[in-house]
Amino acid sequence: METWRKEVRLRGRLVLLGFGSIGQGVLPLLLRHVELDPGQIVVVSPPVAGFDTAAEKYGVRTIAATLARGNLRQVLEPHLQPGDLLLNLSVGVSSLALIRLCQERGALYVDTSIEPWEGGYTDPSRTVAARTNYALREAALALRRPGRVQPTTLLTHGANPGLVSYFLKQALLDIAAETGDAESEPPAGREGWATLARQLGVKVIHVAERDTQVGSPRKQPGEFVNTWSVDGFVDEGRQPSELGWGTHERLFPADAARHEAGCRASIYLNRPGASTLVRTWTPLAGPIHGFLITHGESVSIADHLTLGDPIRPAYRPTVHYAYHPCDDAVLSLHEMFGRAAKMQEKHHILDENEIVDGIDELGVLLFGHDKNAYWYGSQLSIEETRALAPYQNATGLQVTSAVLGGMVWALENPKEGIVEADEMDFDRLLEIQLPYLGPVKGFYTDWTPLTDRPGLFPEDIDTSDPWQFKNILVR
Repeated sequence: METWRKEVRLRGRLVLLGFGSIGQGVLPLLLRHVELDPGQIVVVSPPVAGFDTAAEKYGVRTIAATLARGNLRQVLEPHLQPGDLLLNLSVGVSSLALIRLCQERGALYVDTSIEPWEGGYTDPSRTVAARTNYALREAALALRRPGRVQPTTLLTHGANPGLVSYFLKQALLDIAAETGDAESEPPAGREGWATLARQLGVKVIHVAERDTQVGSPRKQPGEFVNTWSVDGFVDEGRQPSELGWGTHERLFPADAARHEAGCRASIYLNRPGASTLVRTWTPLAGPIHGFLITHGESVSIADHLTLGDPIRPAYRPTVHYAYHPCDDAVLSLHEMFGRAAKMQEKHHILDENEIVDGIDELGVLLFGHDKNAYWYGSQLSIEETRALAPYQNATGLQVTSAVLGGMVWALENPKEGIVEADEMDFDRLLEIQLPYLGPVKGFYTDWTPLTDRPGLFPEDIDTSDPWQFKNILVR
């Protein structure tokens, strides 16, 4: 048996909430790299077929339970004591309720997204603003208690949000070293990173992702196929499209709105992200159209790179996700919206045995600096994934390695209170994750959103500044 480096020791218990594709993929990574016994782990998951078999293979105890307001404390309280860690990989369970419980019990907490209770993303009785990730983030950050020692609560730490914040910092340092426009040493603190981004002239940051993994057999009518959680993807796809709003922008979108309180770093569009297309670029795919789906990093990165008054900042880049999922997921979205945005009855996540080819190319694309544009990120193939870890495809491993990194950091820093990836040690997190990300490289490009437009119809574009959002937005 191969010997893996242990990064940290868990002395208490691990409660793993949710055991879908990401939960099943992360379990062997945790057992590789964290000093703990399977007897310290309990998996809490809805009673879906097969979840207990996968967990029990590793000697892990399971509890079949669907958590709701009425039973959350009854199910979880007996398993949470000071020093324990709750790893939340569920959907439809309130992150705020879980965070409050962990704070009361003295337990650490890590999640990959801030979730509302089931139906919270699409409840038409709530305002559009209340259904945004901005609102969820503001509510979570409001649980901070300055001056009081709190157990570490790590918010939204997967591939994105999470890993991409570390890619961003490395990309800023790479550009600084290449151009000589700024110090290429890591700056100190939030203001230092924002100052570096402004000095380099960064106007726009895309989380630019193209997933080319393809499975056999292909998607069937009435089926939603994806390479990661169908429920999670559909939830965020039906939320309002959100983006951090940069100080260089000249034209406010006609269907956009601002938030009236909080950090003011982002805006939202009055339409779902999974029907909003933007122009972006990745090294292997080249120019692509991606969905402007809301993600926590669109808000947090824009907030952390803001200089000056948040309402009238001196500097802030435009930040958003630009995602082209696997082709079967695109077909699934088209079919779903043709059904009045009602999800298909059958869901399927492509596993490592079904995928016949493809990569997940995930990185950050920084526009507007002296070198035009720079993409930095992971180009992980399904072949490499199979050799690196069991029970996951390339998309899953980019997420589970980030979950591993976040859990290690939380155990190494157990009294930091509520924390986001943008506030963490990017070099330490990359050290943990790089062995699982395949080729991690940087690429400069002369592409802009004005490049190779078809020119078949008149367009309202701004040729004086390629990096205006009006040039990036397709529809």
